[in-house]
Amino acid sequence: MAKFKIEGHNKLNGEFQVSGAKNAALKMVAASVMVPGITTLRNVPKIVDIFRMIDVIESLGAKTTFTDHTLVIDASGIKSFSPDEKPIKKLRGSVVIIGPLLARFGKANFSEPGGCLIGSRPIDTHLKAFETMDVSVEISNKGERFFLQAGSRFKNGDIEVVLSEMSVTATENVMMAAILRQGKTTIKIAACEPEIVDLADFLNSAGAKISGAGSHTIIVEGVKSLKEAEHTVIPDRIEAGTIAIAAAVCGGKVKLKDIIPDHLALVLSKFTEMSVDYEMINAKNGHADMVINQRSQLVAPVSAKLDVRQYPGLPTDLQAPLAVLSTQASGETKIFETLFNSRFDYTKWLVEMGAKIDILNPFLIEINGPVILRGQEIESSDIRGGAALVIAALCARGTTIINNVEYIDRGYEELDKRLKSIGAEIERID
Repeated sequence: MAKFKIEGHNKLNGEFQVSGAKNAALKMVAASVMVPGITTLRNVPKIVDIFRMIDVIESLGAKTTFTDHTLVIDASGIKSFSPDEKPIKKLRGSVVIIGPLLARFGKANFSEPGGCLIGSRPIDTHLKAFETMDVSVEISNKGERFFLQAGSRFKNGDIEVVLSEMSVTATENVMMAAILRQGKTTIKIAACEPEIVDLADFLNSAGAKISGAGSHTIIVEGVKSLKEAEHTVIPDRIEAGTIAIAAAVCGGKVKLKDIIPDHLALVLSKFTEMSVDYEMINAKNGHADMVINQRSQLVAPVSAKLDVRQYPGLPTDLQAPLAVLSTQASGETKIFETLFNSRFDYTKWLVEMGAKIDILNPFLIEINGPVILRGQEIESSDIRGGAALVIAALCARGTTIINNVEYIDRGYEELDKRLKSIGAEIERID
């Protein structure tokens, strides 16, 4: 297992190029299974989760080449609807391969997916939605193996699917499953994250007919087949927010190149409340660069609360970095996590470093700041909590060792090298 050694309390300065969105690219790789030919995806991050999804589709018969940040996928040779269990067990997001397999074969043979330790994340919402579409579900091997078979109504006619929650992956799964069926599929209580919109834009460029993505009602008009397509993945709003917070707590001047401000609207509003010194420059076609030049004392938000919700609320994937920001802010901040019941695991390590954090219940913490964080030997247990620990180490005094950085590698491309390029003293130890 690899670890990071970080010498903290150094200012960050320079330019940081924001990667393509992990949570959009991952689903596009799965969606390529439906394209009978070549899919070209640009601005794809080179992270562990992407490579695992590539392993999933290659186990079905796809061929891929990955050069720089351009991924070319040839799905013409896919003949299997049973992906290899090994990468599935390591990637929670692999559940989105079910929709494309149902669209292409009318069946899918699938293992219970694995992933980060951030709480209960059953796939019941997916299975219930597929059953509404007349897909039978057989569960075997003590609940760890699923066989899905499409019925006659799945193939023809209009269907309305009401999701039991605004699940991002369930929305994407149903949307993809509906593309090649003949008839109209209406998805209600759909999630509306920007990554869903980007996935729909990619699929529409391949010949799909999807409308309403970005709202809570999505309509898919079935088409007979898709065609070869090229698409550029949107910038990663979570990585942008994470690095912006790192720059704010460390001081210095950092330019984040290529973000979409609208995708971070509420985050930026909270930045303003907390006296994060930022400005947008070079705005063009909805994209911009963001400059963090922190000079003000950070303060707790006016409401004294950061409330994590589905988009357009505060992203759960920025909850942990926002907690680190709150340790450096004057006053009391409460963070309410509404989506996952074990996402505060990282806080025990922040407390070890000197943070004043009380866990009031599995969904609510209280942070008092500002405090001086001090280097310790700590451990990452999930992607976003791990990134938060990196931020804490960067602003802490002394040396911090972060174990299990493989979790961080799942969501951030070469984070150590890219942080080093803007002044961080960080070393990877294998």
